[in-house]
Amino acid sequence: MSNGNGWTGPVLVTGTDTEVGKTVVTAAIAAAAQAAGLRVAVVKPGQTGTATGDPGDVDSVTRLAAPLTGRTLASYPDPLAPLAAARVAELEPLELYTAVDAIREESDKHDLVLVEGAGGLLVPMGLRPSGEPWTVADLAVSLGAPAVVVARAGLGTLNHTALTLEALERRAIPAGVVIGAWPAEPELVHWLNLSDLVPNLLGAVPTGAGGMDPGVFRRSAPGWLTPALYGVLDDWRAWAEEIS
Repeated sequence: MSNGNGWTGPVLVTGTDTEVGKTVVTAAIAAAAQAAGLRVAVVKPGQTGTATGDPGDVDSVTRLAAPLTGRTLASYPDPLAPLAAARVAELEPLELYTAVDAIREESDKHDLVLVEGAGGLLVPMGLRPSGEPWTVADLAVSLGAPAVVVARAGLGTLNHTALTLEALERRAIPAGVVIGAWPAEPELVHWLNLSDLVPNLLGAVPTGAGGMDPGVFRRSAPGWLTPALYGVLDDWRAWAEEIS
């Protein structure tokens, strides 16, 4: 949904693959939306890899952006897809409508609920009441939520991004793209990819943004995103000239 200025309600943050920058992009959107005066919640349906003791994705978003609410619905020790991680650990898989109800509950109390997926769009997240697996795409359909697709800047991104956008379009899920890590010294391939992605592009987050001081991160985030995501980036040509 949109309030005329930017997306509101539940918004899915997915990726073309794992390790593409979903968590930092989620934090950037949260920071920009809160700077615009919105009440923001961040929900992680399935957090995996908790056995390492590293901070979870919601912890990382909270450190960078300090959303009003941060919530993880299910956690599993092994760094696998959530359904596989649940099976390996012999833990209860997350049920689709448990996730839907939890996200709708946060939507009643917040203007924007960012739902960060795991890996790509079709990763098995848990089970339906029927016992069939469900994916992040199924969650978006059940919520009627648009999707932010986080993509790489470099080689291979056009195919992966096009496949993800096509899968979303077939399910009638509105979507846009954010580059998860724009390099400090872009090469020709990055500029060519940028120009191909521009029609769907909602933002580009610089490499290393997750390591910024949180105050600097929050002040900088609106400059990485377009108005649909509560940023101020409205001219890609001017942005490219400034970056280069």
